[in-house]
Amino acid sequence: MATTQTTNAPRLTLRCAHCGKWNRIRADKAADGPKCGACGTPMAVDHPVLLDDESFDRVIMETEVPVLVDFYADWCGPCKMMAPSVETLARETVGRALVAKLDTEQAQRTAARFQIRGIPTSIVFNGGREIKRQTGAVPLATLRGMLTGV
Repeated sequence: MATTQTTNAPRLTLRCAHCGKWNRIRADKAADGPKCGACGTPMAVDHPVLLDDESFDRVIMETEVPVLVDFYADWCGPCKMMAPSVETLARETVGRALVAKLDTEQAQRTAARFQIRGIPTSIVFNGGREIKRQTGAVPLATLRGMLTGV
């Protein structure tokens, strides 16, 4: 007789960039190269996840690890300077946190809701709530510190 093991591992909730289906990924398996359950496309959680007005709330509310969101714009020089640090943070925190990016030009409704007045702005969410915020380009060490103790 087979037994079924259940786990209380936290989960990430992400929409597949290829087919648009929503997926729940166990955080402790995130480094194993998860694939979309519908289409099989790899879901790269070792890079910042791109969010928009339609996906933002569900990812923030249903992801059970801290989520650091980089609010940016493509034309922003300081945002471009900070982008490599955001990429590095995503690789370093796979399974412990989710790193995401939101283009404030494309997702104006969400940017306005969080009163983004300057970019880049980094916000850490946990349990669907904003818990830390930093405006302006910051070094990788500062981004790491925002996730410390969360």
